[in-house]
Amino acid sequence: MSTILFVVTSARTWTLSDGTEHPTGFWAEELLTPYRLLTAAGHRVAFATPGGVAPVVDEASLSPAAADAKAERSRLAAVPGLDAPLDVADVDIADYDALYYPGGHGPMQDLSSDAASGRLLVAALDGDVPLGIVCHGAAALVAATRPDGSAAVAGRRLTAFSDAEEKQAGLADFAPFLVESRLRELGADVDVADPWSDHHVVDGRLVSGQNPQSSASVARALAALLA
Repeated sequence: MSTILFVVTSARTWTLSDGTEHPTGFWAEELLTPYRLLTAAGHRVAFATPGGVAPVVDEASLSPAAADAKAERSRLAAVPGLDAPLDVADVDIADYDALYYPGGHGPMQDLSSDAASGRLLVAALDGDVPLGIVCHGAAALVAATRPDGSAAVAGRRLTAFSDAEEKQAGLADFAPFLVESRLRELGADVDVADPWSDHHVVDGRLVSGQNPQSSASVARALAALLA
């Protein structure tokens, strides 16, 4: 059995380029589906956030049906350790067999500039540790800078929430940066598919998914690396 650390945003809002505070958090599908699949495969999951702050779900990620949303909240409340995460700054990557970063717009606010998370990602990418990332979780890779200033994602093949999807979601014009474009600027080979299609990319031990629809694919690919 492997232990996988889920690194989750602790942001409650995302500051847009016009100064607006957009409510956010983690995306329910991107946390619950991989958690369910990975634990069903026999793996243990632990959680960490910037500052050790209990994360919140992005309300927009819950089902529009009240009964379904209530069920999703109940499933999240039943996840052991999610309400009492570790502080990312206290994490020793040697204690874990793999890392996983779910999305939601929250990582755009905190993980994209979190130095402790960045160091963790550099250690994973350079140390060949299995790493799964979905959707806006890829924004955390922006902070993955080596001591010499080089980007750890340079030359890596991956996918992330696409510019086209951000435009269709209606927030591209107000985003401080777009994940796909920023990762390309850092030298990553970003492979995106049609908006909202299930698309994941495996590059060595890095597994990335484009959007919420790709969560299960990323979890299965990560489990395969751990098998």
